Amino acid sequence: MSEGGTTSADKSTAKRAEALNARIQELAAPILQTHGLELVEVACVGQGSRTVVRVFIDKPGGITLTDCEQAHRSLSPALDVIDPFPHAYTLEISSPGLDRPLRKIQDYRRVVGHPVNIKLREPLNGQWRLEGTLAAVEDDAVTLTIQQKKTTETVRVAFDHIALRAGVWSFERALGQRGHHEV
Repeated sequence: MSEGGTTSADKSTAKRAEALNARIQELAAPILQTHGLELVEVACVGQGSRTVVRVFIDKPGGITLTDCEQAHRSLSPALDVIDPFPHAYTLEISSPGLDRPLRKIQDYRRVVGHPVNIKLREPLNGQWRLEGTLAAVEDDAVTLTIQQKKTTETVRVAFDHIALRAGVWSFERALGQRGHHEV
């Protein structure tokens, strides 16, 4: 067992899962694009006949149930051709949800002007997380406007310092009241 408690078998399994996700993404992305849909993420969970392939899709303005059905009808036979598992599995198509992860630069550009929550790889001014309004996106960094109690601070964070990022959502903004924007 290695220092972090991870065995070589665990690493091998993780690499196989990563390769499988990449293979499914390569197959799914162009198929979804023909329907005007964007592939956000693929996640394979479970084991054996309880394996679930979750495909998260989006498009400007959001997706509908019809979009999910259309994606399922197109992806299911394509996945059957590459036969990614030696057993039965379930294909699920979904939106990325209200707290959509921000992974690609396009994701960030889509939410400029909206609140975001960013977890850092190392602390910045003693903070591991930053929550603020996404003010700008560059090729290598984002700029946040962080509202403090009595001041407003602008912080630039390089992408390679960001560990996890997600949009921030609130019911107040969705209902047109004061609060955060839907992301």
